[in-house]
Order: sequence, then C-alpha cells, then structure tokens
Amino acid sequence: MAIATLSSTSPTHLHFHSSTFWRRRFSISCAAVTPSSFSTFLASSDRGIYNFAAGPATLPESVLLKAQSELYNYRGSGMSIMEMSHRGKEFDAVIKKAESDLRSLLSISDDFAVLFLQGGATTQFSAVPLNLCMPEDSADYIVTGSWSVRALKEAQKFCKPNVIWSGKSEKYTRICSFDEIPQTLGAKYLHICGNETVQGVEFKDFPNPMNKSSILVADMSSNFCSKPVDISKFGVIYAGAQKNVGPSGVTIVIIRRDLLGHAQPITPVTLDYRAHADTDSLYNTPPCFAIYICSLVFECLLHQGGLEAMAKKNEKKAGKSELEKKFIEEAAKEGMVQLKGHLSVGGVRASIYNAMPLAGVEKLVAFMKDFQARHP
Repeated sequence: MAIATLSSTSPTHLHFHSSTFWRRRFSISCAAVTPSSFSTFLASSDRGIYNFAAGPATLPESVLLKAQSELYNYRGSGMSIMEMSHRGKEFDAVIKKAESDLRSLLSISDDFAVLFLQGGATTQFSAVPLNLCMPEDSADYIVTGSWSVRALKEAQKFCKPNVIWSGKSEKYTRICSFDEIPQTLGAKYLHICGNETVQGVEFKDFPNPMNKSSILVADMSSNFCSKPVDISKFGVIYAGAQKNVGPSGVTIVIIRRDLLGHAQPITPVTLDYRAHADTDSLYNTPPCFAIYICSLVFECLLHQGGLEAMAKKNEKKAGKSELEKKFIEEAAKEGMVQLKGHLSVGGVRASIYNAMPLAGVEKLVAFMKDFQARHP
C-alpha cells in the first residue's frame, strides 16, 4: 500500500529529504474475464513481480495466456498470427474486431475514422500539423510537461504554433484554469497532452477551442481507455498503445472524417491520415501482432463492463487520500508530526536532516509497516 495520494496514470511522491526520493507509477491492468473467452486467469503475483513500468507496461494475464495458446497455430489456421498475410481473411477479422470493440468501448460514431498506425505518439507530433495545417497556419499548444514540449517542437517545423499557456515556471506541477487561456484567433487546433507521465499532471476535464472552426487535439497515450471520454469533443485523439491497451508498436488515431484529405503537399504518404483511412489501416503492412494483442485487450475490457468499470477500479487504486489523512493523524498521535507533503505536490513527506536522530527514523519506519499491515 502506498502512503500517499495515488493516481492511476500519474506519479506519486513520498519524499525523504537528504536521503531518498520515491516515485511510483500506476498502469491499468485487467482482472479475470469469462472462461469462455480467455484462458484461466492467473494473478500477476504468480509471475513473482508487479510491473509498474511506464510503458511498455503490464498486460492482463488473461490476454497473455490467450495469446500464448494461439501463438503457434492461430485458431486452426496452421500459422502464427505473426506469419499470416495482413490481407488474409484471418487478420482481416482481427483488425475489424479490434476496431469494432474499440468503437464500443469509447462510443465512437461513424463520423470518426479509427486508424492503427506505427511510429508511436512521437510520430503524431509531426503528423498532426502536417494533416491539419498549412505552413502559414497557426495552432495553439497548452504545454504541461515533457511530452507537450516535444509535440510543440515538432509542430514548429510544419506550422506556426503558439504557446498559449506553459507550466514551465512552476515546474509543470499543475494544469491551468481554462479561463487563463488566451486562445489565438484563427488557430487551426488546440493541442493538449491528456496526461504527462514524467511530471504527473492530468487533465480531468478538457478545454473547448474558442474558434468555431478550430478543433481539440489530444495526446492520450498514458490514459487511453482508462475511463470514458466524450469523443465528440475532439477532432483528433492519438495514443501509443503500450500504456493501457497493448504492446509497443501500434499507435491508435481517432480522427473526425471531415478533417481527412487536407494534408500539406510535403506530407509523406505514411503520415497522411487519409491514405490510412481509405485503406482501413492497410496502406502498408501494419503491426499485425500488436493489433492482435490490442484486440484481446479490448475484448477483456468489454467483458469487465467497459470503461465505466475500469474508471471505478482505477479510482479505487488511486483513491488513497482518506488513508493519507488517517496516516498523518495517527502518526501525530504517536509523536511524529509535520509529515504532510508540500502544498504543490501533496502526499507525505519526511525530512531527515542532520539533527534527526536514528531513533526517529526507526520509529517512523515501524509505524509505516504497522499502518500498511492494518490497511492492506
């Protein structure tokens, strides 16, 4: 149990000044699903570790076991999914089911195209301005951390982006109030990073572009399919799959169809959204195995009740604020005070400067172990 405020997608901090700095990251994983669809579920602990990597991240055990059982001879085809043609009937069924299940999970209407691409979200930093802007066009960027900084730098090569808000002066520790944002008249789009995994700040709500012709674009790599999202509010959503919905190698783009077909003449065909939409993500050989794993994850999520159910599970994993308060109160009763974290970060902070005796640290460690045992 973590003695701090946890977020399913953002870092949590427990500070020990002059000693250590702990940072934990939480990724979404799926629980057991119906036996008719997946192999018998084994808890992650059966493999001996809990993988808290930021990405590639942990995958549902049931998905891995299903993929293992089908790896050598995919559903009686005599081939592995990694060997078969991406234009054959077997893979055609896989990619169509992946799209259908994702549409069900996020309630994606036919007004949007769903693309399974390559190159990671980093490639989309270039693809977005190339497809939505001409070189002289402006676009607005809200810069909340490392990933939106990178997106901005790429956009500077292909259009005229404006930084309408940046959290740099505050070390990217907060999301701006939407009232603070002076949006640019005529900007083609407003770009955000839905969750910054390095700094640990996440949009809980989304801004609306002020210009009627402008659209909202979001990098949702680290919180994609972690909760329901109203897709209709966006023009483009893109996400690397390796956080929540699959292995590395596949990038998902959801784009409003009326935005297709306006790419700059210099746009490489592999970055042209229309080329991929017109060919159902089969313009060139796609990352077949990665898409297959995504399909299994989508099926897993649907069997668990969809994204509403996942949001409740993630809130439970993240909702430690009451325990944090209780920890601080009980510690104070035991003679350990001033453990509340800094206002800008939150959590719990223990400063062990020169004058702090070893006995004080030992008492705190013993209390933490006891508290954890009482609140598993």
